[in-house]
Amino acid sequence: MRPLQISPDTAIKLSKELNVPIEHLMHMPQHILMQRLAEMAQKEAAAQSEPSKENE
Repeated sequence: MRPLQISPDTAIKLSKELNVPIEHLMHMPQHILMQRLAEMAQKEAAAQSEPSKENE
């Protein structure tokens, strides 16, 4: 399996956000990375929608 084709800056940001070492991130299968990014986006969306519900 070849490493992901992403820039070093993107790799650093993703490794911090996903709490995964860069070495693991670079060799992570693309479909798993996409799944992890989708989960992260769902959590962010849920966190943003919670405060708006409290204001109502």
